Amino acid sequence: MQEKKPNILYSCYSHKSSEGEQFIAAHNFGYMISGTSEHFVGGEKFVFAPGNFRFFRRNQLTKWTKFPPVGGEYRSISITIDQDTLQSISEEYKLKTTTPNTDLKALLLPSSPLLKNYIDSLGPYMDGNSEFNKGLTNLKVKEAVMVLLETNPLLKDVLFDFSEPGKIDLEAYMNEHYRFNVDINRFAYLTGRSLAAFKRDFDKIFNTSPNRWLQQKRLADAHYLIKEKGWKSSDVYMEVGFKDLSHFSFAFKKAYGVAPSRVALT
Repeated sequence: MQEKKPNILYSCYSHKSSEGEQFIAAHNFGYMISGTSEHFVGGEKFVFAPGNFRFFRRNQLTKWTKFPPVGGEYRSISITIDQDTLQSISEEYKLKTTTPNTDLKALLLPSSPLLKNYIDSLGPYMDGNSEFNKGLTNLKVKEAVMVLLETNPLLKDVLFDFSEPGKIDLEAYMNEHYRFNVDINRFAYLTGRSLAAFKRDFDKIFNTSPNRWLQQKRLADAHYLIKEKGWKSSDVYMEVGFKDLSHFSFAFKKAYGVAPSRVALT
């Protein structure tokens, strides 16, 4: 069973840079303390710098790169806003979505004294030594929602939209997101389909299975990056959607008859 991440998460590291990808399962509100970050969400690029307040809506895939400042540390704090908390607030304050805003992917929030005071109140979460009971943390998450609504009222139509992803253009979505290493169940959910409907629609469009198509697309991208751009296999495998270098190397050799490390020599 995967360990659940805390609702309030403080990040701090001093590596040269860090890259990754993730599925944003819940709305996320955060603050950049030091360093910068770049996020690619739904074909758009978002850059956040020190002092920036940021918001990501739920049910999205993102690729990110985080850059510590020269000689310093990357530091940020983020608050995961879970659906249970939002349902509770919706019932208590009779807050409902008026017109669902499905276009918003991420947002640079205008700074305000209320936002700053809220982040300052999270100082104890950043000392690395304190532990807080669940009730207190839940109250801070609820407070984050109320602060967001006070400073950015339009977020009501994002936060209180409890609908699941609707059925969308599967071909367009897959061609845009195939490099994300998520399982077929996740792709089905994000395109508004059951697993069975996803596989059925996929076969009609691509004339092959999702797993086979994904591997072929990722390997073709990898071959291009290695052959034409001079990338190393150790750099390319995660970029195109493989989690494991050995699996990537095995699949690549099976498809092209040569190990990825030998492509440049052929």
